[in-house]
Amino acid sequence: MIARKRLLAPLVAALVLGAGCRAPVHTAPAQSIAFFDDFAGDSLDRTKWTVRVTGRTVNEEQQAYVDDTATIRVVRGPLAGGATNGALLIRGRWRAGHVTPEGKRHDFVSGRMDSRGKVEFTYGTAAARMRLPAGAGLWPAFWMLGAGRWPDVGEIDVMENVGDPAWVSAAVHGPGYSGDTPLVKRATFPPGQDITGWHVYAVDWTPDEMIFRVDDREIYRVTKAMVAPYGRWAFDSPKFLIVNLALGGGYPRGVNGTKAPYVGLPESTVRRIQRDSAAVLVDWIRVRR
Repeated sequence: MIARKRLLAPLVAALVLGAGCRAPVHTAPAQSIAFFDDFAGDSLDRTKWTVRVTGRTVNEEQQAYVDDTATIRVVRGPLAGGATNGALLIRGRWRAGHVTPEGKRHDFVSGRMDSRGKVEFTYGTAAARMRLPAGAGLWPAFWMLGAGRWPDVGEIDVMENVGDPAWVSAAVHGPGYSGDTPLVKRATFPPGQDITGWHVYAVDWTPDEMIFRVDDREIYRVTKAMVAPYGRWAFDSPKFLIVNLALGGGYPRGVNGTKAPYVGLPESTVRRIQRDSAAVLVDWIRVRR
């Protein structure tokens, strides 16, 4: 996702989740819960999460990230979309002429949070139950990053989407395979499902491979042998969790072809943001080790 991520996702063949054959049997080793947040409190738990404020954008993204309940907060009832104990809500908002502390101007604001310095781990299963918004150029992500210089520290994109309701993607980035990474897979949903429903996005991370899953169905597997032709395996050090909603940018533009009125954001999506109907819901986030 962020840290000068890919500017254009490669065209990759779609993998239909569960289409045509039975899902492989998954027998993971016994794990215990190392971290869990179901957003059941009255507000975001700041002992676990930091809400980021940014004025400098990357990837041609059109939003500024702000620490404001207008863009990121815990909700209950109808706003939680059926999540039992509440949910995290990240909403993109129209804020024409918003000026960041650095003096940068943006017409959109949104939310991004991470667990850097609070929740970090090496190996395990990271998972999040989420509902995503449809709308070309809306760019939600659930991902993991190491502390230090990017891409040397390694990046694991458990889930990304750019507003197309039919699919999500998973990817990894590291030294020699960053930005327009060759290690990426797009996965489509079965008939009758799309990104606007609740789904569990997860990665099983071990010293030798990463297995990406949607609703416990394997969609992509990256091994050390797959990484070796491109560069060093960068996934033996601690990573922290990130959830965010970007608006527009180079990756969405590469998919939807939109350059105006904003990079990667067509007028129809701008109107959706102006109606305050571009939001991500997160029921829970969990790490098992």
